[in-house]
Amino acid sequence: MVCNLCPRMCGAVRTADRGEGYCRMGSVPVLARAALHHWEEPPISGTRGSGTIFFSGCPLGCVFCQNEEISHEDRGKPVTMERLGEICDELVAQGAHNINFVTPTHYAHVVKQLLEEHPVPVPVVWNTGGYERVDTLRGLEGKVDIYLPDLKYMDPETARRYSAAVDYPEIAKAAIREMVRQVGACKLDEEGLLRKGVVIRHLLLPGQLAGAKEVMDWVAREFRPGTVLFSLMSQYTPWGRVGEFPEIDRRLRAGEIRAAQQYMDALGLDGFVQDGQSAKREYTPDFDLTGI
Repeated sequence: MVCNLCPRMCGAVRTADRGEGYCRMGSVPVLARAALHHWEEPPISGTRGSGTIFFSGCPLGCVFCQNEEISHEDRGKPVTMERLGEICDELVAQGAHNINFVTPTHYAHVVKQLLEEHPVPVPVVWNTGGYERVDTLRGLEGKVDIYLPDLKYMDPETARRYSAAVDYPEIAKAAIREMVRQVGACKLDEEGLLRKGVVIRHLLLPGQLAGAKEVMDWVAREFRPGTVLFSLMSQYTPWGRVGEFPEIDRRLRAGEIRAAQQYMDALGLDGFVQDGQSAKREYTPDFDLTGI
């Protein structure tokens, strides 16, 4: 296949076993982990866990990525479409509240085919860095129930410096608008589990409180109350390539977290604030091919 799935639009030739594009992945899905995950937002993890399927490769180049082992170092195992369907069934049998595709952007063709040929009986989650082409998302309409995008930056230079994507702000905003258009306002069931909707995540970075406020301002302006949920994440831990960026080579300060939470409250954003105790390496799953 000649690939233009992500905003890089690199036109790379992707064969079954080789990828020449930015994501470095071939056309066959490469997975690093498939298991119940209890550390998503409460209405996604619920009591039994979210059935997370981690894809290898990524269209972004975030220097602080907590999943760098799979996003940048390509750890994972190729699987057939048949096996991917079996993995979904196994997660549902284990009690998964949903099937949660993590970093699926460059495998949109795979997910689309899977859900057409092998629909699942639980909500489908598209868990993404937010760097998505609107045209690609439109191909998923009616197949994805819950969109879980990051909204990392409003400033192009910051996006260039930390994620190698100067166009990230405008791309992500357009993508989130399309996600909301598709699935509408958030809908919870009687157990408090999310059945449809968009949850916008923002990872607070050291020294980037002003940027976090810009993100929250945009969400508050763009969507009426009750339309989306907002998740303020404080799990940032220095790793990956952050040693090359001394301004973010530290943990978050309590005052930064507190100020961001207060700003979110003042705007009246409905959603979640992550416990500061989540800023530990042990909260990142092992990409040891569990469930593959």
